[in-house]
Amino acid sequence: MEMDHVAKFLRGKTILITGATGFLAKVFVEKILRLQPNVNKLYLLLRALDDKSATQRLHDEIISTGLFRVLRDKWSWKFDKLITSKVIAVAGDISSENLGITDSKLRERMWREIEIVVNVAGTTEFNERYDIALGINTFGALNVLNYAKKCDKIKLFLHISTAYVCGEQQGTILEKRFYMGESLSKTGNVNIFEEKRMMEEKLEQLQCDCVPNNAIKSAMKELGLQRAKLNGWPNTYVFTKAMGEMLLGNFKGDLPLVILRPTMITSTYKQPFPGWIEGVRTVDRIVVSYGKGKLAYFLGESNSSLDLIPVDMVVNAMAVAMEVHYADRRSSRETIYHISSSSRNPMIVSDFRKFMRCYFTQNPWVDTNGKMVKVGKGTLFSTPGIFFLYMQLKYVLPLKVFCLINILCCQRFKKMYTDLDRKIKYILRLAEFYKPYTFFTGIFDDRNLEELQRVAQERSIDMTEFNFDSKSIDWEDYIINIHIPGLFKNQN
Repeated sequence: MEMDHVAKFLRGKTILITGATGFLAKVFVEKILRLQPNVNKLYLLLRALDDKSATQRLHDEIISTGLFRVLRDKWSWKFDKLITSKVIAVAGDISSENLGITDSKLRERMWREIEIVVNVAGTTEFNERYDIALGINTFGALNVLNYAKKCDKIKLFLHISTAYVCGEQQGTILEKRFYMGESLSKTGNVNIFEEKRMMEEKLEQLQCDCVPNNAIKSAMKELGLQRAKLNGWPNTYVFTKAMGEMLLGNFKGDLPLVILRPTMITSTYKQPFPGWIEGVRTVDRIVVSYGKGKLAYFLGESNSSLDLIPVDMVVNAMAVAMEVHYADRRSSRETIYHISSSSRNPMIVSDFRKFMRCYFTQNPWVDTNGKMVKVGKGTLFSTPGIFFLYMQLKYVLPLKVFCLINILCCQRFKKMYTDLDRKIKYILRLAEFYKPYTFFTGIFDDRNLEELQRVAQERSIDMTEFNFDSKSIDWEDYIINIHIPGLFKNQN
């Protein structure tokens, strides 16, 4: 068979990939090696003390995963040789200058060879410490860009962001860039470097005051949330990712910049095989809790779109975008792609709940005692206010009254009350974090992505191999027969 256009493009290319131990980056690495084993080099930046430790992480956390079983079976005894000859683990840290690469000879060799930089690194915790989130999502992105601009042969910078940098906007959300200092609130512009200075000043003050580490951690998390909400974003994660986009757009120079904004990434749809996933991600926390009988209610408007996208479709879009934009000086401007489903093939919240119930009714979870867990229909709360009122009346007040009465009778209930109060606050806080997404009403416009698909077809790219059209997804089949089985296989 004639080699696909993208496969031809990847032959002999040298690519730097950050965040390589993450879910998305692993699928991307596997795709390249399976599609084009004659790629020149894949430099994978891994957080490690030295290159030996980085190589160990490469094998333990990437190559040895089940994701690579198709590639391993294909290459048999030559598999290890393929990895050794094509993949180089590099110890580093994107929050540091020159990406923390201390080996000067390696650093200079990378500058001579690298043609494409793919920045997938990021911290996705909604309530991350502000110092960490700024260091990785915001200034880490700038550090990777600065490193890329030092590469002699650099032709493209591809950055993975998130569609939810839009905050809590409603209606149609366009694939448009952020300009430096742009804010989602009416309080004025965001001064990114002032945010960094303010964070460092706060952190230094806490350390000078000999504040315990746990208290510093809490203070840094609280600072991130305060700054995010003040500027119009619901949490630290999307705020710092938005600022990262601003820095990239402002300092990219004439380097072609492509930003992909996926929505909620789920398990593989087709490649390298259906249903591979790693960890419990975003909406999957709801799936697991419901299946294990720990969740009797859902938050969300029944007719709202739940914007999911399989990870292999995101990777396919990444690969096609690389081929289309490589060395194209006409696209030296910033190009944004929404990788989403809400516009072309929406799945609504009520259907997702129905699919979950159907699966767990037919395939009940078996607990550690060997007992099958029965799931109910689940109460759906269509507004946050009703949910929080229900929690107060159904659980919080009765349990507090019970504990308070028993505290008066016996002091041994005091600790029980304190622990219960902490758990309830934690649950309500989680609900508060997820509220912007469970009640999200925006629809992500994907006309740029549609245009990318048209260009790919003109170039005779195999759109079966590189499918990223969400219209092709049968949501019922995918959720019931692919995604949930894959998720719970990962749980065992």
